[in-house]
Amino acid sequence: MKTLLSWSTGKDSAWALHLLRRSGVEVAGLFTTVNSAFERVAMHAVRQELVTAQAASAGLPLEEIPIPYPCSNADYERIMGDFVALARAAGVTHMAFGDLFLTDIRHYREERLADTGITPIFPVWGIPTDTLARDMIAAGHKARITCLDPGKVPERFAGEEFAALVDAALPGVDPCGENGEFHTFCYASPAFARPIPVIKGEVVTRDGFVFTDFALQDAARP
Repeated sequence: MKTLLSWSTGKDSAWALHLLRRSGVEVAGLFTTVNSAFERVAMHAVRQELVTAQAASAGLPLEEIPIPYPCSNADYERIMGDFVALARAAGVTHMAFGDLFLTDIRHYREERLADTGITPIFPVWGIPTDTLARDMIAAGHKARITCLDPGKVPERFAGEEFAALVDAALPGVDPCGENGEFHTFCYASPAFARPIPVIKGEVVTRDGFVFTDFALQDAARP
């Protein structure tokens, strides 16, 4: 069972890694899409140096898949289809995803992997998100808010701790942000050998979302 894990840099994919390992699944590597125009992980807008640091702390190889900006759905599916084919040829049998409860996204992944020889698995699926958020925090899983929808989450939470947002219990906001309310960068986790020290940078509004830039602390750079 050779498994690759889809890696967003956020709390859910890092928690999925923790759960997979705890259940005895040996994860062979991580894969993520990178916006080739900005050299950042797509949607979360995390610098490549940070995702590289995460993979090193997790002790896993990382496959960065470049996608253009803008990227049409047809281009995205072609690029990911090529990646899946290469992964299968390398002996990958399963791909894991950190999806929580959005059935349309799960069905999309299942459809795209149908007849490829690779089976999708969803280690975090169906866990009530209020319970999930509290379990993450209690286990020492720590993340910062990298992106938020200001129509749902007040801008004062830009760059703040995930735990602070959970404690705020904002009405209409899923505790794990599964409806796109916010995205995170996980910097400490039971899945990591060591925390990833980061510094908060510029906060900008782009395409209707508020993004917070983070960088490695100088001492953490190789």
